[in-house]
Amino acid sequence: MKLKKYEGNPVLSPNPANAWENLVVCNPGVWYENGTFYMLYRAAGDDPEHVIRMGLAVSHDGFHFERVSDQPAFGPSADGEDAGCVEDPRIVKFDDYYYVTYAFRPCPPGQYWKFAHDEIVVKDFGSHAPAFLSKNIANTGLAITKDFRHWRRLGRITRSNLDDRDVILFPEKINGKYAMLHRPKEWVGDGHGPQHPAIWIRYSDDLLVWDTPSQLLIEGRPDSWEEKIGGSTPPLKTDKGWLVLYHGVEDGGTGYYRVGAMMLDLKDPTIVLGRTRDFILEPEFPYEKEGFYKGCVFPTGNVIVDGTLYVYYGGADKYVGVATANVDELVNSILAQKP
Repeated sequence: MKLKKYEGNPVLSPNPANAWENLVVCNPGVWYENGTFYMLYRAAGDDPEHVIRMGLAVSHDGFHFERVSDQPAFGPSADGEDAGCVEDPRIVKFDDYYYVTYAFRPCPPGQYWKFAHDEIVVKDFGSHAPAFLSKNIANTGLAITKDFRHWRRLGRITRSNLDDRDVILFPEKINGKYAMLHRPKEWVGDGHGPQHPAIWIRYSDDLLVWDTPSQLLIEGRPDSWEEKIGGSTPPLKTDKGWLVLYHGVEDGGTGYYRVGAMMLDLKDPTIVLGRTRDFILEPEFPYEKEGFYKGCVFPTGNVIVDGTLYVYYGGADKYVGVATANVDELVNSILAQKP
């Protein structure tokens, strides 16, 4: 089954009144609590360096969002390892704190859509600079907040010399341990297995210490809409397993971005109970095809409210859209398909 797109999409567009978000708003993390949807979205302006920040918007129906401020909610640090950009938040909650994983770089990436595929701006830090600096590698950080306005940065949770994004925490411990999905871009070929970047899972006793071996969870399917894959949204607990959305890219990672789904065992999420053979969301409309990546739907937030799954996604690296589904129907559809 396919997700149903909201007819009023996009639900958030660039705001010409704010220089820090007049070019891009996309890839939002979303949390629902006490009748309010909180959207933490990726935002950028038309500056040549393309510094990326996050803004905050709220809604009471999941479709009509209002920005809470004309200032960013979270931005790059002044001189830390995430001084270049912060992007693509995923949100879970432990105790009274929201834990947000986000991708970052030491330097701004530049207006990447003007370069060759996967190319970004790098700076000369000398011959002894570590790879993180010399290659401007994207890492993943963890930050916590109680209100999406006041933050404490906890630091990097991935290896500095790996482009390891799409890092997503499970929203509760599993068998006494924290669990993470991640997508190290370099783990392909000999010694790793997958021919294109894939989704891995690992466990830890501490949310900042992820030094245990990872296990390959799923990899892409050759000559399909999902040759290259990565995690998309935080796992959602259902009575039949963990519901997880992921993105797939055709042509080895250079084509359209689409969305698939899988169900993982509640007690052992290394067990894939079901996985969609076909995509459940794809680029169709101008806000998904005419932007800075032409042909991209990229979910980073999902919530379940009164039996309805709300999926929030970036469209063409420029807009935010939402799509919905009856969660029971979607779960049953996924479980009916072999992994």
